[in-house]
Amino acid sequence: MTGDLPPSMPLNDVVQTCVTVAATRARSAKVDAFAMLLRSARRNEVGLVASFLAGEPAQGRIGVGWASIGIAAEGPTVSMPSLTVAEIDHLLSALAGTTGAGSQATRAALLHDVFARATAFEAVFLRGLFLGDLRQGALEGLVVEGVAKGAGVPASEVRRALMLGGALVPTAEAAFEGSDALSRIRLDVLRAVRPMLASSAASTADALASVGGTASVEWKLDGARIQVHRRGANVRIFTRNLNDITHRLDGVVEVVRGLPVDSVVLDGETLSFGEDGRPRAFQDSMSRFGAEEVRPDALHAFFFDVLHVDGEDLIDRPLSARIQILDRVVGPWRVPGLVTSDATAAKDFGDDAVRRGHEGVVVKAIDSNYEAGRRGKSWVKVKPVRTLDLVVLGVEWGHGRRKGWLSNIHLGARDAETGDLVMVGKTFKGLTDEMLRWQTQRFLELEDSREGIIVWLRPEQVVEIALDGAQASTRYPGGVALRFARVLRYRDDKPVVEIDTVDDVRSLLARATR
Repeated sequence: MTGDLPPSMPLNDVVQTCVTVAATRARSAKVDAFAMLLRSARRNEVGLVASFLAGEPAQGRIGVGWASIGIAAEGPTVSMPSLTVAEIDHLLSALAGTTGAGSQATRAALLHDVFARATAFEAVFLRGLFLGDLRQGALEGLVVEGVAKGAGVPASEVRRALMLGGALVPTAEAAFEGSDALSRIRLDVLRAVRPMLASSAASTADALASVGGTASVEWKLDGARIQVHRRGANVRIFTRNLNDITHRLDGVVEVVRGLPVDSVVLDGETLSFGEDGRPRAFQDSMSRFGAEEVRPDALHAFFFDVLHVDGEDLIDRPLSARIQILDRVVGPWRVPGLVTSDATAAKDFGDDAVRRGHEGVVVKAIDSNYEAGRRGKSWVKVKPVRTLDLVVLGVEWGHGRRKGWLSNIHLGARDAETGDLVMVGKTFKGLTDEMLRWQTQRFLELEDSREGIIVWLRPEQVVEIALDGAQASTRYPGGVALRFARVLRYRDDKPVVEIDTVDDVRSLLARATR
């Protein structure tokens, strides 16, 4: 009964935990702090508290911007905390559900009321929560470990449930009910599953060694990741961020409806081709991918994994078995691949992929299961041009020909242990005039503060960087810096939690000094 529950958790308890976490670099201490807080939450708020810690409230985007938050937070703060987790959850729902005429004024009033009741620390936290910009180094992976420790269940069980369920709130709630409740979260056709990710290697030989020998070596297409579900005639297509974009890909829907199955879950890519039959540039494919209007045959689908078919879940079966089923189900829409343990054969296959206009290859352990949640060593991508996905932390106003544009970008990688973002270099190379115009507008929208010519940003924009290697550096906190970095493209399809790590950058340093 609701009356038997303790009162809603004070928001200040969450805020003070985040302050503690931000002040320490020890991963174990961060996890301990999360676990302690979650144990003290009432059971029907465990999921809410976990989502607040991760900066991912269940309501998702709530339709308020930086300017609205700034105006609402201008007034004085209070000295005594009074806000509760339940009140903030209700506010988020109200903000997300406010649409139509007069919605802007309604949102402004709601925001003004909550900030007028917030302490200084709470105001900072709420601003970050509403804008998706919490900076306590609490990436979701750390919160997942905190949930597991607080609930006394294995972290692997929580990660698996999160992969299959797709959302942190119900996963945390199930964890505190125990392993049996977690095991009841199963793959559900038409509900998005979190995707498996790949780490990086400099060569196919290194990648083969990393996965332990025999592997499936597959083309790495330069497209947009998609996950496709079908039950009967009902087809749904999701992005890597689990957004439903079925209405944008009619051609893919028709292909999947024509497959010889009743139900299926597929992992793949969609991209477009030029008149010469070669794949178009990533930006060109993404412009079609992001288009709201239907553009028939603009994008083509290719699949590299199958997670479910006709009532049978396949995520715990080895890749060797999944490949056989994939061949049977998708036929010509399978991403080309080669099963081998021979480094020369793998290299030749990768070279051929590049000649055909693709990025390179992904080398996958043939006995690996399908696992999501963090970059492991079962899948390893290899590109002839070394690239990293990083986040833009800041940007400098240009001078000379670039005066008036935001130009030189400050780049950050993820600390895999703490979840912190660590600066690893700067670059202004590779930026066309069109990119300069775009990033000036984009980065002013993400502005957090200014320091001289530097505009510090909310860390939301992912960028793909090409580089020649890494070098030791005392200038940056990670002790390593990028060599000859240049911008390839901005990745609106990738969240910050999927960027490369400082260890990935350090691995280039180790390779350069061998």
